[in-house]
This record gives sequence, structure tokens and C-alpha cells, in this order.
Amino acid sequence: MRGIRRRELLRIAVGDLHGLVDVAAVGAGLSRLTDATLEATLDIAGRAVREQRGLAEAPTRMAIVAMGRYGGFELSYGSDADVMFVHDPEPGADGPEASSYAMAVANELRRLLALPATDPPLVVDADLRPEGKQGPLVRTLDSYASYYGTWSKTWEFQALLRADAVVGEEEVRRRFTDLIDPLRFPGAGISEADVREVRRIKARVDKERLPRGADPHTHLKLGRGGLADIEWTVQLLQMRYAGTHQACAPAPWTPSPPPATPTWSRPRTPRSSTWRLSGSAGCATPSPSCAARRGTSCPGTPGRRPPSPRCWATPRARGDEMVNDYLRDTRGPGGRRAGLLGLRRRHGPRRGRLRAVENTDQTGRLNR
Repeated sequence: MRGIRRRELLRIAVGDLHGLVDVAAVGAGLSRLTDATLEATLDIAGRAVREQRGLAEAPTRMAIVAMGRYGGFELSYGSDADVMFVHDPEPGADGPEASSYAMAVANELRRLLALPATDPPLVVDADLRPEGKQGPLVRTLDSYASYYGTWSKTWEFQALLRADAVVGEEEVRRRFTDLIDPLRFPGAGISEADVREVRRIKARVDKERLPRGADPHTHLKLGRGGLADIEWTVQLLQMRYAGTHQACAPAPWTPSPPPATPTWSRPRTPRSSTWRLSGSAGCATPSPSCAARRGTSCPGTPGRRPPSPRCWATPRARGDEMVNDYLRDTRGPGGRRAGLLGLRRRHGPRRGRLRAVENTDQTGRLNR
């Protein structure tokens, strides 16, 4: 199984380097490869646990819900797989026994994928589950319904926007999706108080998550016009309008035809997709801690080893030219870099302290 995964990783990477696929297709391919890996490993882990416990049949049905970048078809080569585990006991099965079995299967799956090997590891991260690390690793459908109906907060509904039940028993996956759809796409949208809360959390992320010494202009994820700005803006629109406008809801990824020319030789438009640019730069930029990890700063900035121009879908080889390309594409309208989500971000005069200021009218529209 791991040998097949290693071969498919190589196939996707070769297509990426030769310009046969863009960053969206790479993310989708890596996500589908993770689906297949988890599906096979779930089956292996279930058989191992049943053999250990002397069970002829499983006392519960299990499914795995993709979350975060995995659920959004946005994986890079070194990404973790953010997931949640859900199970539904068989009729007549003992509840505690079913929960114990599901917990054992989830732990065995994570153990198998963490074993040392020559292929890049697949880390299964379940920290986005309700109550985080303090909560149970596996919950029943009823337990999820009880938690989301009683204790959950706006940011948890926001996290569910990219939830995609893709692995395991089809009936459990369908029921979980039916459970969360009214929560993440409410028919009346979210309240103005919830909108303010999303903006407050985004401002806090901007202020506290940017690494010390990082340049807010060139940080791929948390920098101005970077991945986080784009993702949070789209997610806020989805929470407000997807309940009544189906076009706002996340759509399954569908492949597009291969480009007629390699990505690094295609002409760039003045307003090329910043999301695609940031994503391809993150995949192509080596991280200081691990070569397989996504880079966090624009290639060519101080302390960053610039990749091959082919890896970054640009003909420019010099680091300063790469930075200029990135800054131009993440610049706001009229040459002004603008914060998203209705937040205007300013730097303090000395330390570059990041602040967020409400910049919207009463209807929630961005003031220009």
C-alpha cells in the first residue's frame, strides 16, 4: 500500500514539474491519493483489531471526515491529513464495546501510517475534532449532533465548511453530511454578531500567528493577500449566503484539461489567481525543518532558498524577481495592498505591530 502511494506521489510530482497539471489539480490529486490510502488502511486496521479481539464482525460502522486543507482539495506534498473519526454502532451492539472498537481501529490506523519507511509519512491529525485534543478521538453520529447543537461556536461551523466525509461506510458518511449541512450553510445565514466574531478571530490570527520576524508582505499563508486572507473571505461569504445561494456552497473538484503549454511558459495576466500563486509557491519552496514540508515565505526572500523556476510556474530565476512577482499579484486594487474580510491592516511605526480595524458599513460591505 505504501509502495503504491510512493509511486503515485512520484507520478503527481512529475506531472507538476512538467507543467501538465496546475496547483489545483495537484491538490486534488494528493487529496484523492490520501482518500485511497486511508480507505485501505482503515480496512487493514479493522481486520487487525477484529483478529486481536476475536470478533467475527465489526460492532460498529466507521467513516473518516476530511477536514482543513485535506477536505478542501488543497493538500501539498508534505501536508498532514486533518480528519475526524465518526462511527455508528450496529443495531443491538453494546455501546461501550462499539466505542472501544472504533477507538482501537482509529489508533491502529494512525500507528500504521506513522511507521518508519522510505516514503514520505502521512500524519493523521485529529485535532480539529470537537473539544480538540481534550475530546474523544472517535464519536458517534448522535454525539456529534449533541455537541454541535449545544456547545459548538462559530469558528467550529466555519471549520465544517471544508468537511468532506470521503472514507468508510457510505451510509455513515451520508448521514454525517446531512447532519452538518444545516449548521455550516444556515438558511438565514449567520447573524451580524457572528460576522463580527469571524472578523475578530481573523484579526487575532493575523496578530498572533504570524511568526516572529516574518515579513507580513511575503508570508504565503498569513501575509497580506495570502492564502488565509483569501480562504477566510470565501468562507465568510459561504456562511452568509450558501444557505440561499447554492452557487456559494463548496463544489466537488472536477479536473480541467491539461494546459496547451507548460505552466512556466504561459503568459501571466495582470490579475492572476493569487490563491494559485501562493499555493504553487508553498509547494515549491523548501521548508527549513523538512524538505517535504510546505514553505511559509515567498521564495527569494532572505532566509529562503529559491526553488527552480519550473517549480514555481515562473520563468524568472532570480529571487528578487520572484518576490516582485508575488508582491504585484497580492497587491490590492489600484496598487494598494488591502486587507480582506472588511479589515484594514496597518503597521505600527516601529515594530511592525499588526492591527485590525473594522472598515465596513452597516450592511457588512467593504468601504473603499
